[in-house]
Amino acid sequence: MQVELRDAVDADFDAITALYAREVAGGVATYEYDAPDAAEMRRRWMALRAAGYPYIVALRDGAFAGYAYASTFRARIGYRFTVESSVYVEHAQHGHGIGRQLMARLIELCARRGDRQMMAVIGPPQDGPSVRFHERLGFRIVGVLPGSGRKHGRWLDTIFMQRALGDGAASPPADE
Repeated sequence: MQVELRDAVDADFDAITALYAREVAGGVATYEYDAPDAAEMRRRWMALRAAGYPYIVALRDGAFAGYAYASTFRARIGYRFTVESSVYVEHAQHGHGIGRQLMARLIELCARRGDRQMMAVIGPPQDGPSVRFHERLGFRIVGVLPGSGRKHGRWLDTIFMQRALGDGAASPPADE
């Protein structure tokens, strides 16, 4: 198995849109109800790219396997060194380390940008595979918002996980 990680390009967005649409329709990795079309997904990607955030894809043996990106955690200027991570892997590709490779690269790219904290905002359950996945990458649960989301006819908790990047909060950023 050969996995290639690279920056997302326009040609990736049919596959990215299809994967995200499946997550919107059947999962709780996102609390979005209506899957955006490819034009909207491209618009979101271009906005993140223009802001300097990484947006990467994984190809396994040349075929699209998943994607990951970082975005602003909160809009206020004081949060400018904290990013939120997102990662989506094709279900048929689960268990092959693709998510781990995507997140490891995303962590590296964000640290290189000068970001100091990475947040993961996760749907339930607290003992589920997404939480365990993030824990293996150095994230820890820092908060749970019980019943803060609603999807598929049920109330859902929102789990916040955090990981330091570089020096984290141990030193001031270089450009401050």
